[in-house]
Amino acid sequence: MTSNSRFRVRSTIVLALPVFVLAGCGSTDSTEPEVRTEVRTVTVEATAPAPTTAERTVVPDTTASEPPAAEPVLVAMPPVVCMNLQTAQNAIQAAGVFYSRSVDASGASRMQVNDSNWIVVAQDPPAGTLIGEGDALLSAVKVGEPNNC
Repeated sequence: MTSNSRFRVRSTIVLALPVFVLAGCGSTDSTEPEVRTEVRTVTVEATAPAPTTAERTVVPDTTASEPPAAEPVLVAMPPVVCMNLQTAQNAIQAAGVFYSRSVDASGASRMQVNDSNWIVVAQDPPAGTLIGEGDALLSAVKVGEPNNC
């Protein structure tokens, strides 16, 4: 039997199978029992719990104590004026502070999306000042714009 003949036989079986399956679904035999559906309504009354007069006393859990908050780590602010903004942020992170902020020094409130396209023109606080997370504020302008560097 060739592959073309096998394909025709399989196709015929696949197409004929639903006809035989569906033929058995529509029986007209009167010996089958009739199916009926009955709907009943049941009413349930909810009862409210009896009010209690006993007072509750809350005792604080003294077995679990919170560890004392860690002291913030302070590091010296590095000098970053006239650096590329990305390089300046890397220098602050290398010093030990991982979160610094930057603003558009032109006053146009532009976001510094690609930090390597910006140059730092001012820093707050000045170099050498102890800083923590978020204390460093870098003012930057786009590379090629007028600046003091």
